Parts: sequence; structure tokens; C-alpha cells
Amino acid sequence: MSFAARPADDRRRRSPYTLAALAVVLAWLVAGAWGLSRYIGDYQRYRGFPPPVHPAGVPAGRLVTVHFRSPALGHSADYVVYEPPGYAAAARAGRRFPVLYLLHAPPGSPTGFLTIGALGVRMDDAIATRRVRPFLVVIPDGHTSRFGNDTEWADAAAGPYERFVLDVVRSVDTGYATLPARGDRAIAGLSEGGYGAANVTLHQLATFGIFESWSGYFMQTPTQSFSGASAASLRANSPSAYVPALARQLRRQPTWAFLYRGAQDRLTSRADTQAFAARFAAAGGHVATAEYPGRHNWRLWRAHLPAMLRFASEHFGRIR
Repeated sequence: MSFAARPADDRRRRSPYTLAALAVVLAWLVAGAWGLSRYIGDYQRYRGFPPPVHPAGVPAGRLVTVHFRSPALGHSADYVVYEPPGYAAAARAGRRFPVLYLLHAPPGSPTGFLTIGALGVRMDDAIATRRVRPFLVVIPDGHTSRFGNDTEWADAAAGPYERFVLDVVRSVDTGYATLPARGDRAIAGLSEGGYGAANVTLHQLATFGIFESWSGYFMQTPTQSFSGASAASLRANSPSAYVPALARQLRRQPTWAFLYRGAQDRLTSRADTQAFAARFAAAGGHVATAEYPGRHNWRLWRAHLPAMLRFASEHFGRIR
């Protein structure tokens, strides 16, 4: 009996140490899970890029989220505004500003331009070094629960998202000290947003005079928000197909564009981009194109964001 009792006594003597070890292991696992969760959260937010760091001594702009009612959507919606440094005082003194509108892609959101693209920090730095003039940047939130959050920024099955963009423009012109002319409004976007920037501009030439397509496409397909769409609807939302018919309007309303894609991008086509650029130019548009090393991702878009801000800045005010 004494022989059988000793292991039990030993187990009782070891139990405090065992419990302590278990506690350490459990704490390590909890910390690891927390660290992994934070890493995943940060990756989703920054996509592997370091969080933006504001340059020392550079005046900072301000980011504001505006809630408003969109008549097109029939409900409340949001957009984010970047106000350049000193905007409020300048506006009170009577100064007015051009506006760049940015369209995100699914499953993205306005915050992608700010966290992954470091838009605010880059604007502050570019303004401080006089590489761009001070202007407002507006990012509409185009989220929807339909079609996997695919709106195409068009008036299609997901909802009237082209008209939503116009609602945002009216709201911005009402609430901010803007230069409310087409030559002082630019619109740009990445991927689906790049397609949307081209399509919305060409449908709304009285509103926008400048657009940029970052890895966008120019022909619509009967998928997602355009599922079951008629051939006429697809053509009416395919800039490459309908731009030749806009020659008279483009002569009356000069329009500038910058189109680029990644050379290794498998989701867009070099031929599609070149065909649209040629047809847009033949119809009277002013277009610059580029193909850079890279794929269909934020590494490409982040690298060329400063140049796209400069393109908008340099073309504001050219149209009178």
C-alpha cells in the first residue's frame, strides 16, 4: 500500500507546478492568439505596409466623415473628406478649392486610401513641398450588401450608384468651399473604381473634366451588378464602345484622362486599355497612358498615388 500511495503523493506535490506551467502555456496561447488577431487586423487594414507616419514639421490636414441622405439611394450614406492644412481659415477668408473624388473597389472601403495608400500623409507632404496645390479629396462609401458589394459605380441592379456619386458632389458643393466647375473636379479610382471613374465622367461631362483609371477596365460584362443586363445596357456602360459617339460633346467640353495598369496584371487587358485610349483621343479627349511593373494590387496603386495626385493638381483649372 505504501508503494501504491507514493505516486499519488508525488502527483499532489507536483500539482502546483503543473498548474503554474499550464497557466504559463495558457497565457502564452492567449497572447499568441491576441498577437495573431492584431497582426491579421493590421494586415487587413494596412495590407502589409507600415502604418502611415506623418513627416515631422509638416502641417497636417484633417479627415472628416460626413453623413448625409442620398436621394438616389433613398437612405443615409457617408463620404470621407480630406481637408488640406489651413482649409477652415482659408474658406472663411473666401478661398475656394478644387476637388478630387476617389472611388474604391470591392471589397474595399474609403479607409483603404487612407491606411494602405497613406493618402492624408502624402497629401500633407505634397502640399508642404509644393508638388500639388491644396485641394479637397472626397471618398464616397459605396458599400452595398448586394452582389458581393459589387456596384460598378453604375446605375445597375445593385442600385443607382452613378447617381449616388452625383449626390455626393452636390453635398460637397453645399457644405464645402469648392470651385463648382467641371474643370475643378477630378474623379479617379482603382480597379472597379477606375472603371467607374471613366464611365461616370463620360456620362456626366457637365460635372467632371478630369478622370484617372488605375487598373480599370472599359468594357462591361453581364456579371455581378449587370447580371441579366440587356446588350443595350452593357453597351451604354462600356466606355470603349460608346466614346466615339461623344466626339461633339468632347470638343465642346475638353476632358483629360490618365490611364495606367500593371504590366503583370491578369485582371485587366493591355489591348482593352489601348483601344479605349485610342477611341477617346480620336473623339477629342486628352489622354495619357502608362504601364508600370506590377500586378493588380495595392503595391502598384500605392507606388503611383503621388503621381496621380500631381496629375489632378496640374490639370485643375485648365478648363474655362
